[in-house]
Parts: sequence; structure tokens; C-alpha cells
Amino acid sequence: MGGLRRPPALAVGERVWFDGQVRGVLQVTAQAVVLEDAEESHRVVALIDLFESEGFEVLFRAERMPLPASGLLETFPSEAVKQALWLEGHVLEVIHGLPPDSEPGTDPRPGYGPGTSVTSRQGQKAAELTAAGYKVAAKTIGNWRRRYATDGLVGLADHRPVRNRPEYGSVNPAVVDAMRQAIKEAVDTSTRNGAYLIWRTGEILRQSRGEEDESPEPEWPSRPTLYRLLAKLTTGTHTTGSAVTRRSKAHGAAAPFGELTVSAPGEIVQIDSTPLDVMVRLDNGVIGKVELTAMIDVATRTLTAAVLRPSTKSVDASVLLARTVTPELMRPGWVDALKMSRSVLPHRRLLTLDARLEHAAAKPVIVPEVIVCDHGKVFISQNFRSSCRFLEIDFQPTHKGAPFEKGHIEKMLGSIATLFTQFLPGYTGRNTDHRGRRPEQDNLWSLPELQDLLDEWIVAHWQNRPHEGLRDPDHPGRLFTPNQKYAALVESCGYVPVALSGQDYIELLPAAWRAVNAYGIRINNRTYDSPGLGPMRRQNSGVAAKRGLWEVGP
Repeated sequence: MGGLRRPPALAVGERVWFDGQVRGVLQVTAQAVVLEDAEESHRVVALIDLFESEGFEVLFRAERMPLPASGLLETFPSEAVKQALWLEGHVLEVIHGLPPDSEPGTDPRPGYGPGTSVTSRQGQKAAELTAAGYKVAAKTIGNWRRRYATDGLVGLADHRPVRNRPEYGSVNPAVVDAMRQAIKEAVDTSTRNGAYLIWRTGEILRQSRGEEDESPEPEWPSRPTLYRLLAKLTTGTHTTGSAVTRRSKAHGAAAPFGELTVSAPGEIVQIDSTPLDVMVRLDNGVIGKVELTAMIDVATRTLTAAVLRPSTKSVDASVLLARTVTPELMRPGWVDALKMSRSVLPHRRLLTLDARLEHAAAKPVIVPEVIVCDHGKVFISQNFRSSCRFLEIDFQPTHKGAPFEKGHIEKMLGSIATLFTQFLPGYTGRNTDHRGRRPEQDNLWSLPELQDLLDEWIVAHWQNRPHEGLRDPDHPGRLFTPNQKYAALVESCGYVPVALSGQDYIELLPAAWRAVNAYGIRINNRTYDSPGLGPMRRQNSGVAAKRGLWEVGP
């Protein structure tokens, strides 16, 4: 029961403790009070100053009954509340001599009028209830009255339906501890069902007792009881469900979650990769699936870059970083490549060429300050870390087994599946249960075509779609798009990063070392030639460490 009580009234003639003295109240107005003062005839004090002064108290007032915690009644069954309300009427008649619903001017019933004591009224009430079929003693009526004075209506309710019971019933604590250990052992192992966990619980009990332990064995509960216990202990742990989710929850933070506040574009950027749920025609003509590696800016939810590869390698993370810090229009050959790709794509595009160039120019260029990633070998590679050092970007891996620490990119990758991938031919679904028949027979995109379409979808759809995570703190009903949030944050933080040039873009990309032959340069089964290669054909580069080969940029 809390200490909340009805506040006292401040009236003329009361005594109060104020400013280190006991003072009498001479006058009370709506906003001020006139008090006695030892040095002057009176003192006018604003009510707010009086109430907030240190040590203020109304003295010599009668004790009042504390306010009952009526909210607790919501935990009681309706019948218990109904019974308590019925008893309250009788108790109030014992206390005051009149039922609570009496009209003004009503005379008390015989036995409850003036001159009767509380004790005699308790006896009178006990006799009435007994005559009506509710056998009760005067002592019980007194107990009801005292409980009502202390706890209000809650004190009259039957507490048996809400009485605390042992958390695990009659199950021996040793069995509970053994099952907890079995569940803990299952965190990093393959998923097993409840039957195994119950068997393992029994094994742990036998091993913990030892051969020389002569104490009686803990009583083994029935099978239904064990399954009910298992359900209680595994609630929210995914012990018999997804192994990935189970490990994530088990290795998560034990303390309350905090929230990282970001106020500028690029302050925190997250990176991750995932298989894309769509069949693609690869360079060698084989149909297969590809991996998507993407980066997202936490402050604006801008999808800064996304790269598709048959399998993600460390150089792809560097390519992603280069695409992030360089405007699309400034990448060498970007516009010409766009025109050529549009001429061979098998389906209608999202935008006209001019519209896409306009959207691409409006897409924010974000230079990361901190990059958060997991411990995949792609992201902790020397190649990617060198690119981060080159751009003075802090590299921050998450804790192992803690994907929630980069939850924004995890959520974004799932959004790409629902907002983009499922609309493509060859969509496979997220697992075999969701896979249709022969998706490889659809009119599939090639890998370059799909990359080009993804880039267009980012600038045309994602950047201009209101995002649930981008709400105005002062007007939480309003949503921002990533482009709108970027514009708002740039104005509030007062600076914008200078985008890298096309030459910087080339410097960030990985290079290959090849011989310049008479027919040109051969890379990944493709031959590249240009008149500018003339002086270098069949010549030694002079770089002994690379056996005379020439450095070829992307």
C-alpha cells in the first residue's frame, strides 16, 4: 500500500510551517495567502511559493484515511469485486450510521442512530446478516471495518483468486535447475525438440548427484508437467526454433537497451550482406543466385550503395564504399553505360533516362564517419580496412553473435526483399517452403541488368518513400523520406561533405595487374582494347614486384 493520501485543506485559522517558523493563516485567496509574521503585521506569499518551499507542512491536522489502490481491483475476478462492493455498503453503515446511498436528511435505522457506539453497530450488523442467511460474527465485522480503513475496497475483496503461487508449482527446484542448464547448453548447438531437452534434464540430474550421494532422488514430474515447465522456461528463447534467433537472444545485452542518437548524415553507417532471393543469369550463362551487399545511413535511412555479386568478396566492400562517397553522375562512364544498358533490358524501366538522371543527382552523397559491421571476413579484411583508413573512417565491428547491434541494415535488407525482389522474375522466396515451381524458367535478368535496375529502384523509390523510422519528434504522426530527412539534417547540423571526384572513385576501386598484348588486355574472359594502349603493347611496365605487368583500373 502506497503513502498517497488526500491533501490537507489550507484554511483561515490553520497553522503552517513556513520559512523556519510556525505561522497562522490570516487570509486565503486564489493565488496567494496572508500569513502571520514575527517582524511585520503580516506577510503575503504566493501559493506556488508556499507549496514548493522547503519543509512546508500544514500542522495540527487530523489524520485522513489514505487513498486506496483501486487499480488493484482490476486483477480480481468480477464476482470478488461484486462481493466487495456489497460488503462496503454494510461497513459504511457501521462506520457512519447510514448506508452510502442514503438521501440527505434520512434518519438512521434503529441501532445505528446517535448515541450508539461502533461496537454496538457491529453487533447489530452481525445480527442482521445472520438473520438474512449470512452467518457472521461481530468480530468479523470489526475486521472488515479495520481492513477498509487501511486498504479501502481492496481490503474487503477475497484475495484467494489472486494469491501468489509458486512459480513452478510443486516441481522440485533441482529439476528446474537441471532443465535451465539443459536449455543453456542448447544455445549454440543445433535445434532439438522438447523430448531431447527433457531427456537431457534427467541426465544432468543423474550426473549432479554422483554415485556416492545417498540423499533421496528428486521426485520426477509427470510428462505433461515437464512439458509445461519447459514451455515456461523457454518462453522467448527460441530453444526449439530458429538457431540464429536463439543465439542472438542468448548473447544479447542483459542491461536495458540504450538508444544511439544520430543527428548528422554519415555519423553512423551500417554495412552487411545477404543472399538475394532471385535467380539471375550469371556471366558464364549459368543460372544461379547472387549476394547483395549494402550500406545504410542510420540518421537518414539513405541506402547509400548496393552491390550485387555471385559471392561477396573483400574487394566488393571496397567497391561499395567507393559508390557511397561518389555521386552516380560523377562515376566515369556512368551516363554512357546507362544509355547502353537501357537499350537491351527485356522489360520496361521505372523511369525515363532524363528522370533517372534527375533522381540520381538528388540522391545524397554521404561520407561515413563510423562504419558498423559484423565479423564477416569480407568486412574485416585488410582491403576494406585500408579503404576506411584512406577516407579516415572509424571501423567498428559489432560484438560477435549480436546482429541487433546493426539492426537498421538487417531491417533494410528484409525490406528490399518485400519492396523490390519479389516483383522480379525468378523470385524464389526466402526459403524452400516459399519457393515456387521452376523459377529458373522465368525471363531472368542478367547480373549487370539487375544491378542497373536495383540502382534505379534506389534513387526512384527507396529515397522517396516515407520511412517509419524517420518521424518528426515534435509531430510524430509525420513521416519523412530519406531525401527529406537528409535535407532537414543538413540544415540543422550546418555542413555537407564534399563529394569525391571521379578520379577518387577509381582510386578506391581494386586494381588488377595484366599484360598488355597485341589484342589488348584480357580480364575475366573479356578482352578490352583501346588506341591508348598502343605504346604499352607487349612492353614491360618496369614494376619488378609485379613481373613487368601493368596496373589496370576498373
